Amino acid sequence: MNPRIETLSETKLIGKRMILSLSNNKTAELWKSFMPRRKEIQNNIGADLYSMQKYDASYFNTFNPNAEFEKWAAVAVTDFNEIPEAMEPITLAGGLYAVFFHKGDVSTASNTFQYIFGSWLPNSEYVLDDRFHFELLGEKYKNNDPSSEEEIWIPIQLK
Repeated sequence: MNPRIETLSETKLIGKRMILSLSNNKTAELWKSFMPRRKEIQNNIGADLYSMQKYDASYFNTFNPNAEFEKWAAVAVTDFNEIPEAMEPITLAGGLYAVFFHKGDVSTASNTFQYIFGSWLPNSEYVLDDRFHFELLGEKYKNNDPSSEEEIWIPIQLK
């Protein structure tokens, strides 16, 4: 499973966020609050959804299921002129990303992430960069479906 390496341009997004951890995972709650209201975002670009995570620089040093991180449910937009109530703007900084393809439901995602962080990254010419990680949920994404497809974008920089 080799990734493609992409340079992402700066991207404006509007969405909702929460602070959570793997042991107190509120991802479903976040998306349940976002999805019924996403049509209120008038200036979106395409139909793709962004599931984004911002980790502290030390997050990946030692596995701790209680370590908190910021999680977003968002869509790309042309500008921040109109932001629905209880939603926020965020700018996804551009930069280099390793993009992995994942097929399967959420229960199989841990295998993909174990490969990325346990095998691919340590053996690559890259290290993690301190930017948002995200999953791009496009037209082939189906929540909790074994045929679901998504892209996993990992921020990287040369060693």
